[in-house]
Amino acid sequence: MNMMDRIEHWGDTHHPAWLDAVRIGLGVLLFVKGISFISDTTKLSELVSELDIQLWTVTAVHYVAFAHIFGGFLIALGCLTRLSSIIQIPILVVAVFFVNMRVGFSYLNSELWLSMITLFLVILFAITGSGKFSMDEWMKNHNN
Repeated sequence: MNMMDRIEHWGDTHHPAWLDAVRIGLGVLLFVKGISFISDTTKLSELVSELDIQLWTVTAVHYVAFAHIFGGFLIALGCLTRLSSIIQIPILVVAVFFVNMRVGFSYLNSELWLSMITLFLVILFAITGSGKFSMDEWMKNHNN
């Protein structure tokens, strides 16, 4: 059994049912954040262009919006939760360390706190998986 199989097995056996409600809330939050990025692409374009890391701004904006909308939807359903969570990690690392840290680390910087909590939860669900009340579990039980 390799390391990834051991992590997946541990996550599947140590996933309390209340964590499914947190997973659904995280998915809805990411979905709504993706919708807000789509509705105001100029704000997201400004954030990405301020980073000055030679990325194509349009590509980065579409990647972030797409990943949040579809990844959040899949996380809320509990379908491909680990993969959807892993896709969110680079976006949230950039949000925490490069975008929101510029404002400063204070209790008034709510975007930084939201990004940090979301990053923690996405890493948690990348390890623990979707849980008992999820589309993945339903499909696993009904395919047999």
